[in-house]
Amino acid sequence: MSNTLAQDTWRAVLGELQMCLPTSTYETYLKDTSGLAIEDNQFIISVPNAFTAEWLEKRVYHLVHKTVNKVSQEPLGVTFLISSPRPTGLPVSAKKSPKTKPSTEGLFSSNPRYDFSSFIVGPSNNLAFSASEAVALGKTTLYNPLFIYSGVGLGKTHLLLSIARKCLERGVSHLYVTSEQFTNHFISSIRQGKTDEFRAHYRNVDVLLVDDIQFLGGKEQTQEGFFHTFNDLHNSNRQLVMTSDKPPGELPSLEARLRSRFGWGLIADIQPPPLETRIAILRSKAEQMRVDVSSDVLHHIAERIVDNVRDLEGALIRVVATAQTEKAPISPTVADMALAPFLAASRNVSAALIFNAVEAVFNIPRSVLLGRKRSKEIALARQITMYFLRRELRLGFSEVGRHLGGKSHSTVMHAVRKITASMHNSPEVRERIHSVKEVITAQARLG
Repeated sequence: MSNTLAQDTWRAVLGELQMCLPTSTYETYLKDTSGLAIEDNQFIISVPNAFTAEWLEKRVYHLVHKTVNKVSQEPLGVTFLISSPRPTGLPVSAKKSPKTKPSTEGLFSSNPRYDFSSFIVGPSNNLAFSASEAVALGKTTLYNPLFIYSGVGLGKTHLLLSIARKCLERGVSHLYVTSEQFTNHFISSIRQGKTDEFRAHYRNVDVLLVDDIQFLGGKEQTQEGFFHTFNDLHNSNRQLVMTSDKPPGELPSLEARLRSRFGWGLIADIQPPPLETRIAILRSKAEQMRVDVSSDVLHHIAERIVDNVRDLEGALIRVVATAQTEKAPISPTVADMALAPFLAASRNVSAALIFNAVEAVFNIPRSVLLGRKRSKEIALARQITMYFLRRELRLGFSEVGRHLGGKSHSTVMHAVRKITASMHNSPEVRERIHSVKEVITAQARLG
């Protein structure tokens, strides 16, 4: 069977797996895998390293095997094959080393989606997109550093790699690295006595791109190394771009001097996309997949998947795969069938589950939420509880009030309106809401 079919099949499998596995598991162990080939009744899956292969084999082999057979409609075994080693995090300088290939070149050849042209722009991400494009084209020095933050699955890495791709096209020396790679490299350079090589590695580029900077939190020596790298690059007018799940001010595990420097340039956030943008994302994804999906179906999916672009794309892949499996046209009915396991989570949501989620995120007992204390933190937790009781359970304002110890109709209405407005105006509140939503979804799926 052709490699192309293996790739398409694996994309459909990933769409299934993304719906039934925790986001952290999918991001860590499945995001960077690909369908390689189908040979001798074995479905061969390319994985980046031995650790990933071992984890997948021990923890989710049965689920992967079952899903592969369901999508392919063939009795296939599953084999995880470690991809050929490829240099990662290596700088490229068109001026000094024209024969050296950048670490992102192989990534781009296998993932053409990482490009500004494939990024769907809307009101929720316009600032981050425009700033990233300006930096990539060298049109401004004002956004240095550029700090992009958002919840998971909203496009931070896409923008970072789009900048890297544009640097590659323009012959600008650049380096893309995750904070984990930076940390591991820093530690190994100390152990091997190669700190001079480490410094040269990161400071001889024109653009440094660091993904998930929040994971430097708590690593004092690594933060020290990054602090000096930052200073050296910034003082020589070279560009830094970083991503995180929170704005600098909400990363207390990072040193204050780093948080301060992260705010020297531009801080841009990406919010969950509105309905119109979600439909545009789905339409673009359908075109990439070369499948014909009606506007009714796209609208149907977009109304049900609201918080995460990655989940949105995974939902479309699942719908297309289900239609192919059922040999049925892609319709709203098929979409409901395909998304049933995911949407079932929302049906498992209860008032008790919402209270549990708020307790977990805020570390405030339910008895306090129902009490009369009115500190800022408790008031916020109480209002977010009302917001989710209203949003998830479709309860009336008075009924929500009864769940909160007899709060009045007007109190609940005010709380819901305030939290809804804060979703757009307050990054702190938005992050809390996303955290509560993730806990609700995870617990509902388990239930």
